[in-house]
Amino acid sequence: MPMTARDYTWLFTPGSTFTEDETGTVGVIHLVDGGQLWLPTGQVVACDPFVGLGQGESEPFTVAVSPGHYRVEAAVATLTRPDQLPSDEPHLRVAAARLVIQDEPTTTWELALQPGQDLAELTEDEFYGYGVDAGTGAFYDASVDGSFPECVADEGPLWDAFDRNKWAPGPHLITAPDTGHNLIAFTSGWGDGAYPTWIGRTAAGEVTCFVTDFFVAPV
Repeated sequence: MPMTARDYTWLFTPGSTFTEDETGTVGVIHLVDGGQLWLPTGQVVACDPFVGLGQGESEPFTVAVSPGHYRVEAAVATLTRPDQLPSDEPHLRVAAARLVIQDEPTTTWELALQPGQDLAELTEDEFYGYGVDAGTGAFYDASVDGSFPECVADEGPLWDAFDRNKWAPGPHLITAPDTGHNLIAFTSGWGDGAYPTWIGRTAAGEVTCFVTDFFVAPV
């Protein structure tokens, strides 16, 4: 059976806490607003932008939404360990990032799929997700892929946004000056790996959000 979703309502509730069993690390969640993401086609892409942006390799999910502007926010965990002294610089990790389509209660969750992916092919606790090789993730519209030709390695506005903010977790909103297209990027939890994106739905089946889980909070 494929991996099942955790309680993302809890994970996106400010003040939610968790404890990591092995180290005793305590995490406290706060939300960080990432601004408004423009989805001119409504086709959502989630990927590591330093790897996928402009390469034509990150396909949009099979579930699309109405074109428009939608809020992105990150559930950021402040981590502390009982055996460490307090620090002036808190240890922050993005536990999950959410693209909010509508502010309605989510009653069901499903894995976000790309064309050709089949849930029936997954075994126990497996999932489809995107690979991270540069420690970042992002949401953007499928039409944005060619709007940042200057984003190569350590050059361009994507790099500048992270570098200017000393690689703070984000989210960071980056806009292409020529087209007005934008993307919203953030650091990916503990860094590189593979991470699932989930689609939330109302009781009536309408999409409420897309959530990428970076596995910072214990499952």
